[in-house]
Amino acid sequence: EMVALVQENRAKVVLAEAEVPKAMADAFRAGNLGVMDYYGMQNVISDTRMRTSIAGGGDDAAPTQEG
Repeated sequence: EMVALVQENRAKVVLAEAEVPKAMADAFRAGNLGVMDYYGMQNVISDTRMRTSIAGGGDDAAPTQEG
């Protein structure tokens, strides 16, 4: 029962992550997100991955957002 719940929640996360690029594209079009904002977010993601790697965390500990 718990395994099914975990799988269901993972599926929800995957669906939510699929919406992120669409939302970012809409924000670019609407003028709510600039190029420098985008680069800033990518820098934070890269920094987080680097720190997780240095700390010895697994792959699933790093953010999965690809830009």
